[in-house]
Amino acid sequence: MPAAPFHKALPRAVALLSCTLFAEAARADVPTPLAGVGIGGSLAITSDYIYRGVSESDGEAVLQGDLHVSSTGGSFLGLWGSGRDSDLEPGTPAVLELYLGHRFDLTTAWSATLSARAHYYVGPNDPYEPSDDYQEITAAVSYLDRFTFSVTAIPNAVRYWVYQRLGRDLAWVADASGQYLIGAGVLLTGGAGYYYSSGSGTGIERATGYGYGNVGLAYEWRAWRVDVSYFFTQEASHRTYPYPSADGRVAATLAWRF
Repeated sequence: MPAAPFHKALPRAVALLSCTLFAEAARADVPTPLAGVGIGGSLAITSDYIYRGVSESDGEAVLQGDLHVSSTGGSFLGLWGSGRDSDLEPGTPAVLELYLGHRFDLTTAWSATLSARAHYYVGPNDPYEPSDDYQEITAAVSYLDRFTFSVTAIPNAVRYWVYQRLGRDLAWVADASGQYLIGAGVLLTGGAGYYYSSGSGTGIERATGYGYGNVGLAYEWRAWRVDVSYFFTQEASHRTYPYPSADGRVAATLAWRF
């Protein structure tokens, strides 16, 4: 069975803005001997691992991959991973994300997804460096493959001020992502989001937030997809993350879905 076109299920590897779009991978997977269960995934290389407006590879190319199982009823479970710059906090060369969730078909065009994700920094690092691992819960609503809006709660988000680790606070993220098929496999892509940290005090520990987004083009051919995007991020991102801002950067991703 050939892989479904990417515009039917945008893979996590190229969902540079929104963490919710990987939920769409639950569609059009390859059937398995288990009734109603499918398997799928993707491999990708990106010129810059940008997520929520900041770069975790600091402009260096990294490999990314996803493997998941799904049911015809809408449930999915998967593992996503990416390389990163080990010179950035917390000093590890890779990240892994274990995710699960369920997609609810509201109408023939609209769907809602509830998902949970555990984010782990893996690989050798300073044994005295505290863990930056975190978990989050996301609720999303989508119109076909064209638009997704999501709200994410991160109860144990790690908070930084530039390179100073302050602790953990409750954080909220609102994302809107979309793509529009122009024709002949070419898509216009884009989105915007806002990250809000609730804070735990005054001064540098006060509540803060920042906006981010991207615009770009994508091209699909069979199981392949190329994305090129321009990113913008508010300067306030340094109040939350110790990673370089993606503001003004251009990143390209080549992905293959299986």
